[in-house]
Amino acid sequence: MHRNYLLKLIANYNPSSPEEIKHKEDIINFIKNNEQCFDRNLQHGHITASAWLLNKTGEKALLTHHKKLNKWVQLGGHCDGDPNVLNVAVREIQEESGLKNVKPVHDQIFDIGVHFFVGNVNEEKHYHYDIRFLLQAQQDEKIKVSSESKDLRWISKNLDELPNNETSIVRMFKKWVGQSA
Repeated sequence: MHRNYLLKLIANYNPSSPEEIKHKEDIINFIKNNEQCFDRNLQHGHITASAWLLNKTGEKALLTHHKKLNKWVQLGGHCDGDPNVLNVAVREIQEESGLKNVKPVHDQIFDIGVHFFVGNVNEEKHYHYDIRFLLQAQQDEKIKVSSESKDLRWISKNLDELPNNETSIVRMFKKWVGQSA
């Protein structure tokens, strides 16, 4: 499975924005040139997995106010050696939201992104090559803020509810709203 699973997923993903087209090329090159791409100990960068998480009805999406980044983003995290990025996204959602019954809407990539992590006392600066999926809570459960977050917030399909205007967050929001219209 290792890298081939992800390379196949990415090959089947057709980004629509110029930014994502560039990210796709960068991610493919990174995977092909780094056998340990799923290991966070790879100092210059690594694959991460995240998700645009919908509530049971699909009318709301959950964002986290990330402690290290100090901004609102989708939930997700490091693969820690696991090449099954979809499973990683589900695991990270469960850990960061407290929601246990979460399933993929489908098994295809929803969005991709490459972002630079500026580093801190514990980590060198590096890149995150993020693979994003569309997940959905299967029942109404109470969300719980994890130690990685300052807060969690459900947002509706109103663009004014987005807590920031970061390109990838707006892009995922628009995909969600357009997909369910």
